[in-house]
Formats: sequence, C-alpha cells, structure tokens
Amino acid sequence: MSEIRLGIIGLGNMGTGHVQYLIDNEVQGARIAAVCDRGSERLKWAKENIGNNVELFDDLDRFFAFDGLDGVLIATPHYSHTELAIRAFERGLHVLCEKPAGVYTKQVRLMNEAAAKSGKVFSLMYNQRTNPLYQKLRDLIASGELGEIRRTNWIITDWYRSQSYYDSGGWRATWAGEGGGVLINQDPHQLDLWQWTTGLKPKRLRAFCYFGKYRDIEVEDDVTAFVEYENGATGVFVTTTGEAPGTNRFEICGDRGKIVIEDGRLHFWRLRVPEPEFNRTFKGSFGQPECWKCEIPIAGVESGHKGITQNWVNAILHGEPLLAPGEEGINGLMLSNAMLLSTWTDGWVNFPIDEQLFYDHLQRKIGRNDQIAAQ
Repeated sequence: MSEIRLGIIGLGNMGTGHVQYLIDNEVQGARIAAVCDRGSERLKWAKENIGNNVELFDDLDRFFAFDGLDGVLIATPHYSHTELAIRAFERGLHVLCEKPAGVYTKQVRLMNEAAAKSGKVFSLMYNQRTNPLYQKLRDLIASGELGEIRRTNWIITDWYRSQSYYDSGGWRATWAGEGGGVLINQDPHQLDLWQWTTGLKPKRLRAFCYFGKYRDIEVEDDVTAFVEYENGATGVFVTTTGEAPGTNRFEICGDRGKIVIEDGRLHFWRLRVPEPEFNRTFKGSFGQPECWKCEIPIAGVESGHKGITQNWVNAILHGEPLLAPGEEGINGLMLSNAMLLSTWTDGWVNFPIDEQLFYDHLQRKIGRNDQIAAQ
C-alpha cells in the first residue's frame, strides 16, 4: 500500500479543519476518498472544496458499505466516537478518532477491545503531544533528570467561555449532548498530558466539581481535584471556563528539582544535590540544596492535528510508532470520570474506578433511569 484512502465522518468545525490540511497536501500518503455527514450544506461544501473524486454520504450504513476505504477519521460528537470506531474496526478499517475517546470508560474499554481484535492501527487526536515542550518534559522525567516525582500541580483556567458560546447549540454543556462540561470538552488534552508526561499512576482521587457555577448550564464549569499516586506523590488539578484572565501553569516537583511550563516556556530549577542526599548529610540549623536555574533547549515545532494524522498514516504505511495510541485515551478519561464520580458520591474514588457506578450516575443525570434498571 502506497496511499491511504481516507473516509472522514463529521464535517463540523473539526472535520472541516482536517479536510483543509488534507486537500492542501500537508499530510503525505493520504487521500480523502469519502465523507459522511447528515447535513446537506456540509456535503455541498465538501463537493465544492474536495472535488468530484470523493464519495459523499449522508447515511452511515452506506458509508461503511463503501469498499473504497482503508481508514476513517472520526470527528463527530463525543458519544458517537466509540460506536463509530467499533463499526470501523469490524469493517477492517484503521481508525483515527478525535478526542475525547468517549464519554465514559465503560464504552471506551469496548472500543479498545475491538481495536485489539481487529489488528488495525488506532490513534487518538491528542495533538498537544506534538508540542516539543511536553515532549521535553516527558523526556526529562523518563531519563531521571527530575528524580522521583513528589508533587504535580496544573492550573488550567484559560478556557474562558461566555454564555453565548453555550447558547450557540442546544447540545452544548448538557449531560445528554456532551456528557459533561470543562472536563470532557476543554480539558482532555491536559488530562492526557498530566499522566503521559509524568508516567504516574493514580491511586485515589478526591474532587469538587461545581455545576453551572458561572454559566446557566447543566454540567461542571469549575473543578478542583486532589490525587494520590502509587509512589506516594500527590497532585492538584484546577480548571474552569468562567475565569478571566486565565492561567495555564504546569508544575512538577521531584527530589532533584522543579520544572514549570507556563507562557509557552519550560523552566528547570535543578538541585546540585538530590534533596534526600542533602537532608541526610546536612547538619546545620537552616539550609537547602544549591539550585541552578537551567535553560533547557527545546527543539522542533508543534505540528498539531496534521502531525498526529501524518504519524497515523506513517504507522499504517511504514510501521512508525504511534505518538498517541488510541488505547491510551482511556487514561485521561478515567481521571475525568473519577472527578465527577467523586463529587457525585461526595468521597474518595479509587483507581481503577467503578465503571458501572459512574455509568449509572451519568444515566441519572441524563434522566435515563430506565436504562439503569435494564442493566
């Protein structure tokens, strides 16, 4: 195979964005062969912009029956991600899916099982993994430069959204339409990077989510969470869509220093002597390890969505390792689910979470008590 015949499902804001860089030939080895969207205007746009060599579908059954595809890119509302991915795997297609992986881990686990069974290449659109700042952070931690992590703290409050944003679609910020608020809509990237860069496994979590605190919406728009990790470290995650001006500051402290990512820069305060060693040998009344503020070279530029797409295509054609394996989407989603579940149950949530309990609570929020009874 020298070229991937690609089908795109969903021509909303994200779907059309993917179409644009593909038709501009910014991804090598992929050609749009078909698109599917229920909106006639969106299909008209596709015909005018992609050309006559693309098949247009307004029906998923006919789209999946089309035999001219090798892979699909899913850019639809959250709830449909897992269902469409499973259908694609069963059809023998490779899958690239927009974030989040799904709304609840119970369904995402089924998607991961279908991916493994199919043997096809599965990637998730975690485009911020292409950011060299986070790649360097991950490298510094994995190589041991920061030592053993003791604390993480991410304040991500620059997701400001006005009431008019939420009023622009009846599905927005509803349990039935999106399955959550800031955690499922804005924060999937940070929740992914939080665990991807540090490599830490959460042990238990306590969170406080506030629903419709700043806007007239059903779902959470302000969250503070505290997590304990298996190695004894702790972490705090703070997010909201109702704060201006916002902050995006990720701080990680290890026994060899501290790293802060903020304002598009990485700063590393490195201890000359690891803190445990200093504490063991120091005999004075007051003192602390000598600390150097190091300038860490950051190479490369963030390739974003097209970078993830190119990586997925290269993985199919040439066996290139995936930067964002689709199966890892469940990790950040479990953090999101745990934060909501902790709030709903007013207590600690252990990992892995009780997936059925979260599902039941979510159905109650949607108003589907009949589905709970049927389980």
